[in-house]
Amino acid sequence: MAGAGMGLVLAGGLTTACGPEAADASDAAGTPAPGAGKGGDAPTTPPAGSAPRALWQEKTAVGTLGNHEVLAVVGDVVLVAGDPLVGRSLATGRRLWSLKDAAQPGARLIMGGETLYLASGAYDGDLVGFDPATGEETWRSRLEGRYSQPRPVGADTERVYVIAGILEKDLSSRTNVIAAIDVRTGKAVWSEKRDTGTDESGLTSAVSGERLVYTDLRKNLTVRDTTTGRQLWTKKIGRADFERITVHDGAVIVADGRSLRCFALDDGAERWALRTGEFDTFNGPTVVEGVLYASDSAHSLWAVDPGTGKQRWHNTEDLREASVPLQFAKVGDTLYGATEFDRNGGVQAYDARDGKLRWTFNDGTGSVEQWYVVSGGDERLAALHADRLLALPAV
Repeated sequence: MAGAGMGLVLAGGLTTACGPEAADASDAAGTPAPGAGKGGDAPTTPPAGSAPRALWQEKTAVGTLGNHEVLAVVGDVVLVAGDPLVGRSLATGRRLWSLKDAAQPGARLIMGGETLYLASGAYDGDLVGFDPATGEETWRSRLEGRYSQPRPVGADTERVYVIAGILEKDLSSRTNVIAAIDVRTGKAVWSEKRDTGTDESGLTSAVSGERLVYTDLRKNLTVRDTTTGRQLWTKKIGRADFERITVHDGAVIVADGRSLRCFALDDGAERWALRTGEFDTFNGPTVVEGVLYASDSAHSLWAVDPGTGKQRWHNTEDLREASVPLQFAKVGDTLYGATEFDRNGGVQAYDARDGKLRWTFNDGTGSVEQWYVVSGGDERLAALHADRLLALPAV
């Protein structure tokens, strides 16, 4: 994966465009789920073992496409990647703003500082930054014509990290670059050519301080210096396709078949490994408030110390006949999990202290689409299922 440095110049700097469409009067308030209270009502705790009702629900422009970063809450605004890109009030479901051609379907919602970065939904090669509170465009940068369809893979307060194909004379693209764009100037500060034949899709990535971490379809785990672009190390792992990775306290943790493996960001040294059953595999891990959570194919859920790999608890009972969670959020002492593809899945609530399942919310649609859940403060969760966006009380 090591590549020779090459020049990458972006034409154009920071620009400001027209604002988003105003919300229609007909969409002034969210539609509560059947039996639910008004969107702004204070959440109430349901009876023990019972799931709460949705506070409101709305249709989205596009169904979920398997990307873990298709749903986001920024402040009190809920975002779902789709066309149009819409910002809604988490409290009421009211549409705050709407933008046509702002996001490509299933795009990753990449946040850097207070800016949302996306590849242009017009497929014109532009990279665009938006204020998620208002939908106003605040930043735009363009690559030269020799590069195709740049896509952001991470951001921080200083740079946006992108991957882009290199156009050949016949307009094909057999190689690509990974690059960093300065958010003040809109120009590349470094770029690195990746190996010939390396796929531009299938990257799972994370940014942590001075480190850019990513996996790819060739099952490489790679770490670069965010300041210079220099590749610090790369190694093969057994299973990386579209899996979630998590970065915590100077290390990256990945699911590698039947193992969770932790590597130091600076030199790639393996710090610890935790194994599940002989014929089972882990799903991608997540660190929430200093605890690592991951499910496995044996229908169990793990809580692990991310620094040592030591097990805190292991729930092997509650999910024997249930769908397992792939994504996690936490509010207070409750851990929430969004399940994989299963008509009987949904948003699950666990006691974070011992891992016991408290309730499962399902919208009753029978759809097998994957679920997503994001914390929205101390009282609410945003959930996404197929083309439905919902707010749930964090109880």
